[in-house]
Amino acid sequence: MKKPVSRRTLLQAASLGPLAAGVSGLAHAEQKLKGTPDRMAHGHAMGVVGTVDTELFHPGRFLESWNFSDLDGAERDAYYRETPQADGTTLREYELFAVDREIEIAPGVYFPAWTYNGQVPGPTLRATEGDRIRVRLVNQGAHPHTIHFHGWHSPEMDGSLPEHQVPPGGEFLYEFEAEPFGLHLYHCHAAPLKRHIHKGLYGAFIIDPKEPRPPAHEMVMVMNAFDTNFDGDNEVYAVNTVAHFHMNETIRVKVGELVRIYLVNLTEFDPINSFHLHAMFFEVNRTGTRLKGDEVTDTLMMCQGERAILETRFRYPGKFMFHAHQSEFAELGWMGFFEAVA
Repeated sequence: MKKPVSRRTLLQAASLGPLAAGVSGLAHAEQKLKGTPDRMAHGHAMGVVGTVDTELFHPGRFLESWNFSDLDGAERDAYYRETPQADGTTLREYELFAVDREIEIAPGVYFPAWTYNGQVPGPTLRATEGDRIRVRLVNQGAHPHTIHFHGWHSPEMDGSLPEHQVPPGGEFLYEFEAEPFGLHLYHCHAAPLKRHIHKGLYGAFIIDPKEPRPPAHEMVMVMNAFDTNFDGDNEVYAVNTVAHFHMNETIRVKVGELVRIYLVNLTEFDPINSFHLHAMFFEVNRTGTRLKGDEVTDTLMMCQGERAILETRFRYPGKFMFHAHQSEFAELGWMGFFEAVA
């Protein structure tokens, strides 16, 4: 396992100068401190230098995938099946496994994660209100784990008590009705809770209303962070795990189209995370349990476990920055660009 880097060292190495210089310096400092080569595959004046290996987890594909839609044919069938029911609902069956795996969270920066299906965040699950959800968890990790789903379900499906823990080599079948509609999440609820969440055992859980929302360009953003030296203080911040990924691989949208962001905060150790969009405003639907939002803003603050559906339309072509409005979080990885095209 690669030697961890502290936040203090990274920020000192970056000299905490102007953002453009600071983040670029941070990238070089990370690689110098870790003894890794400056790969220079592609870089940006306000982002990291180099690339991560995206073969096993690609933030861009994760952004627009749910119910294993990034997989094809038999590979997808191994993890997700849907069966129409007589009452018009759907039985949705998922195969999730907990496994320990080292992941790359910035060029040359690695983290010993606990994962669902080998990735952080875990796969996004999506259903329609009233569907039957059946999730088989197989624990292939070295520690007891569970899945706790936000939403309505019976207590024995809660995954929160000691007797709910699935030991290494064990498995458990979660089954419940998908309700209420909205944007929810799932995560491990084994003790110590902060460790199991911080190590990566979490994901987004979307329940659509029976009457669908208007068609839109949809994407899932999970705000997260990583304590690389395990001192209770995060060193790397991101949306969908890889620091500054969308500084170089911009998120392309069309001018005038409805854009819908499913935003979930699963940052451990920091009480608040945030989302700010430059030169734009968006409508906020907290928890997504309404059909319309009740707030229009350009900056949203959320505690851990809070989530919101954001909707907007880009009026002009060009690049639009988004990031946490805690400057330190942005400098340490939580920043990217939308690119609107005509």
